[in-house]
Amino acid sequence: MKTLAADARALPGDAAVLRHHQPRALLPGLILAAYASARVLEVVPSPVPRLAVVGLDVLSAVAFALADGSRRYGLRGMLVFCGICVLVGNAIENLGVMTGFPYGHYYFADLMGPKLFHVPVLLGLAYIGMAYVSWRLGRLILGSAADGSFLAAPLMASFVMVAWDLAQDPVWATALHGWIWRDGGAWFGVPVSNYLGWYGTVFSIYLLFALYLKRRPEPIADAGRSSGRAAILFYAVCAAGNVGQVLARSNSALVRDPSGKQWRVSDITAASALMSIFVMGAFAVLAWVKTSNRPID
Repeated sequence: MKTLAADARALPGDAAVLRHHQPRALLPGLILAAYASARVLEVVPSPVPRLAVVGLDVLSAVAFALADGSRRYGLRGMLVFCGICVLVGNAIENLGVMTGFPYGHYYFADLMGPKLFHVPVLLGLAYIGMAYVSWRLGRLILGSAADGSFLAAPLMASFVMVAWDLAQDPVWATALHGWIWRDGGAWFGVPVSNYLGWYGTVFSIYLLFALYLKRRPEPIADAGRSSGRAAILFYAVCAAGNVGQVLARSNSALVRDPSGKQWRVSDITAASALMSIFVMGAFAVLAWVKTSNRPID
């Protein structure tokens, strides 16, 4: 009887804890819905200006990273992660525009709005959202191996994020002209050097964050299946948005890159869709299966 009475007295407090954490648990889902709306607006006719859609896309991804990531790494940890992404991403992008290293020779057009030096502000912020999501998927895929090797998580997460860029870059560069590759390239107007440079850039970001976590052990305050699966769903929604691009572009439209080579837009979006399904999709499915096989990430 005393035990029952004690349990009964504990219930109100437990309910209060649940009520306290429930809004925090719901927030990533609401932000994910905003991100999904941005991806839909990219492919359906709408009076919403393109820059506003790009802004919703990028800023909702940043908000997701902060909301979901602060539950696992704490607010300070996520601010460190965001700072690393912005500083490294902007520094290397500006270096790339000025020198051609490490991505290749390119410049940004006006699609993504105002620039900080040579790089759009939104592009610099775009590193945060997908870098966080890719980091989470990389760690989920590795499981306990992520803790067994210092380099494992940065290496895996970099592959996950480069898969995203591999799917999207030809659409945003060659078809939409968000940025222009001066010499064209083999992957629908994008040079192979871009992806090698991207891997090096995001690996640097992840390595710096891993060094931070090594010195300051990460809190696991809210590390269950739902936390990992929110990131997986975000990555999957991004992949689905890429597939949707097939419906938004004219099948007969042709674009010419600066090297003079012509590309059919429908071929670009079809290749993006295939990469999104079979590469991004493979990472998402593998991470989901991993969360199903263990209760705690």
